[in-house]
Amino acid sequence: MALLRVDTRPLVPRLRAELTALLASLTDGDWAHATACPGWPVHAVAAHLLGVELGNVSVRRDRWKLSPDQGQDPDAWLNSFNQQWVDAARRISPALLIELLNVAGLRFEEHLATLDLDATGGPVEWATGSDPAPVWLDVAREYMERYVHQHQIRQATQRPPLGAAFTGPVLTTAAHALPRALDQVNRPVGTLVTFTAEGEGGATWYVVRTSAGWTLDPAQSARPAACQARTTVDGALKLYTRDPTAPPLTWQGEDELAQALAGAKAVLG
Repeated sequence: MALLRVDTRPLVPRLRAELTALLASLTDGDWAHATACPGWPVHAVAAHLLGVELGNVSVRRDRWKLSPDQGQDPDAWLNSFNQQWVDAARRISPALLIELLNVAGLRFEEHLATLDLDATGGPVEWATGSDPAPVWLDVAREYMERYVHQHQIRQATQRPPLGAAFTGPVLTTAAHALPRALDQVNRPVGTLVTFTAEGEGGATWYVVRTSAGWTLDPAQSARPAACQARTTVDGALKLYTRDPTAPPLTWQGEDELAQALAGAKAVLG
């Protein structure tokens, strides 16, 4: 599978600075606003981000790993695990939450600086299935989670969105989910599908059928596309993260290919 290399490592501290400034600007009422995460107000999403930072440092740097018991459903375990943390973190004040996010985020960034981005790491399931992925894709996945949750806080509190420099790498990272979305659709070798996100930070991504299956096409083939699917940048972010408010795709060409793309998911852990 062809990959579109994205180096998000320099953006991680910048994204943390944006989050700190955002959270520091919130009023007491803002922290209680509902977000796109069901049942989670702004405070809960920020607390989840703290859990993400602490968990990453503990697992990646310190090799401290918690995992579901044998036979336990991994998704159900993770959902419960995340909810337990958010419930416990209700006792953390907004001011302390911001302080802790900075401390834990800095520890994570220090760890990132030690990594060889082009080494082979573990799988990124929604992009590579059970196959190993390059470390840069794993880092980009972590960047994407932090971006998306900050985006949700910005929308909930009616703050301006992050600009193209932050958004573009997220959408390119998530585009690695497009070939897997097409896996169950068989087409002749050479069939081309395009997916466009319109707006600041958006672009068009090309997926081509090869003898080995569907793959991203870095060359951006000029051949006619069997399906040209389109949405907005916000719509793409919602589609990839399975937000039920994601607007339907519009498209020209084969309906079956468009419906498969509509099932793309780059689910956040």
